Amino acid sequence: MEKEYRFSYEHYESLEALPEADRLLVEEARRATAKAHAPYSKFCVGAAARLRSGRILYGGNIESEVFPAGLCAERSLLFYAQANYADDPVETLAIASEPSERECYPCGQCRQVLVDVERRQGSPMRVIMSGNGTATAVGSAALLLPFTFIL
Repeated sequence: MEKEYRFSYEHYESLEALPEADRLLVEEARRATAKAHAPYSKFCVGAAARLRSGRILYGGNIESEVFPAGLCAERSLLFYAQANYADDPVETLAIASEPSERECYPCGQCRQVLVDVERRQGSPMRVIMSGNGTATAVGSAALLLPFTFIL
């Protein structure tokens, strides 16, 4: 039997078109790219998350000489959030990159971790993927990975 998977998302042709809180979070993610450590790929990714309390957390990708020991910005941020603010759910996560030639989307491992965080906190996380002056947002990370790994 054939089935179909569809989902809705928001696309913004300019960052100025984003709701103000989202635009500010994207700017924070863009600033976080300056703290990334990407000497090999030269592709710096920054992430910023707004917690339910209003606190903003930051993450950047980190590359290692012993590839693949590095870590993406999203996972570095979410693991930090879990270790330090487990009772304060992530409401929105923004991702940005430098260079910013296109929107920056999470890798497969990050998508699974995003879904894991949603399950653990019992609430969806808005994800904003930005780059090259545009942004795309989904209301839940689960929309980015419809067939997730479940134990």
